[in-house]
Amino acid sequence: MAYFSGLTDALRMTFVQIMILSAIAVVIFLYGMMITFQKWGAGVTGYALEPQEGKRGSAITFLKTWWNQVTEESHHGHGKPLLEVLILDILFQRRILKRSPLRWFMHILIFGGWMTLFALSGLMFAVEMTHMVGIELPFTPYMFREWLSLPNYIFGYILLIGVLIALVRRLFVSEVREASIMYDWVLIGVVFLVTISGFLADGIRTGIIWDFGLDPSIAPPAALFHSVISLIFCIAFIPFSKYIHIIAIPLALLANKGGE
Repeated sequence: MAYFSGLTDALRMTFVQIMILSAIAVVIFLYGMMITFQKWGAGVTGYALEPQEGKRGSAITFLKTWWNQVTEESHHGHGKPLLEVLILDILFQRRILKRSPLRWFMHILIFGGWMTLFALSGLMFAVEMTHMVGIELPFTPYMFREWLSLPNYIFGYILLIGVLIALVRRLFVSEVREASIMYDWVLIGVVFLVTISGFLADGIRTGIIWDFGLDPSIAPPAALFHSVISLIFCIAFIPFSKYIHIIAIPLALLANKGGE
């Protein structure tokens, strides 16, 4: 099964090769999460901090403790129902809305765009795997990929707008700019690069909007570049960076029964 990504148009990557790269990224992610859970189990709460010398944490112990906090009947923390916390605090991010509507709008665009694109990629993967094992579907993977092209564009632009707002805030809002360090710029720059490279790879392939008159022969390596940096920074890098907050904050909100 040929894929569009590759070093050249003739050397396109197969589904198996893409899955091997994806599996490597997932393994690195899981290893990073295990290390992170061990640190949290040792009482480390700040980013990039290490446990005290001689103090070891257990990932399993941390997860058990967290689950006990989530499921216990006593109203510790804010005492909000879990469904309310999940919908209002995690999905709709009401805590950010109360602090800054613009910041909330930016976060919703980035969160909604990123997570929806991730979900669409998961659906495409499921269809491809179903096809590979010989299960009959009323459509082919190619047809399904075409159906996803419009929502991929829509949520890609939603993500792009959110990232652009984040860049503008760091450039022109003095409070945000002064609080930003180089690491913050690198992180938002990476998200911007991943987003733009996806539009460019597809534009060069289709000749629509984002091709910029570039030679179609560079489309496969452009797509490969987008695939690789997406796997690195959207999966493998998360536990080792400030991106971990997309996991840490929901876990904390659920454990504390809300965040108002």
